[in-house]
Amino acid sequence: MNMRRILHAHALSVGLLLARTAMAAEMVAIGDDDINMRSGPGTGHEILWKLDSGFPLEVVGAKGEWLQVRDFEGSSGWVHKKTTQKTAFVIVKANKGTNGQINVRKEPNLTADIVANAGYGVVFKVLQKQDGWVKVAHGQEGVTGWVDGRLLWGM
Repeated sequence: MNMRRILHAHALSVGLLLARTAMAAEMVAIGDDDINMRSGPGTGHEILWKLDSGFPLEVVGAKGEWLQVRDFEGSSGWVHKKTTQKTAFVIVKANKGTNGQINVRKEPNLTADIVANAGYGVVFKVLQKQDGWVKVAHGQEGVTGWVDGRLLWGM
């Protein structure tokens, strides 16, 4: 086998591994309000910040009953598995550092009526997915509608 084929085969296997890893990303959401994100897997580790119900996190590792997680801004820490849930939630990733708002629409298309707006960091519960759109609900505001999935993180 020549060097070119070896490199091509290696690149293909690395690409498949990366694709499999990306597809296998496990998502969880915080199950209650005021949950501690810690610097390590245990209650003896420093509390980095507090998280509220529904906040979506990507699982990047585990140790015993503790999950190492990463948020939509790339920050990581540890939460106890019992403080999470599998219910799908997403967070608005668009317009970081601005007062810009995304549109929540009545139907999954750009011409549908706008039912609400949301800023960076707003958390929504996922109700349905369709053709790149996500039907979401915001419990505190009683809002239900569709958002372009490219504006969200957590899926």
